[in-house]
Amino acid sequence: MDWKLEVVVVPVADVDRAKEFYADKLGFTVDNDHRAGDAFRVVQVTPPGSGCSIVFGKGLGGGVEPGSLKGNHLVVADIEAAAAHLDAAGIKHSGVQHFEDGGMVPGPDPANADYNSFVYFDDPDGNTWAVQQVAKAVR
Repeated sequence: MDWKLEVVVVPVADVDRAKEFYADKLGFTVDNDHRAGDAFRVVQVTPPGSGCSIVFGKGLGGGVEPGSLKGNHLVVADIEAAAAHLDAAGIKHSGVQHFEDGGMVPGPDPANADYNSFVYFDDPDGNTWAVQQVAKAVR
């Protein structure tokens, strides 16, 4: 039996600001922007090449505070290209880092090993994201 993660709900304070960040700055595709009155709105965006979408909105329930989502990973084949994309979009980030001797150090992994080079950034609400390099074919 397949178990597929298809949606991650991201708690945000301002739906339009989040849509601008994820769609306009990051370049994620807007799949849906649906309103049902003033109390409900759901926006679904999908990162290029991803089988999992991100949903945020108003009136979604759950009582989760904006900015409380921490540690989700986006996977890219080229971590330096991802950092350059964030730079071009004006998104503040950690710079490329990798694990060495149990801690993070600046720069990509010298061996260019999968799962060892990262860039970290926050959305406007403080939800945190890790971008991880996996050069081999992504699942």
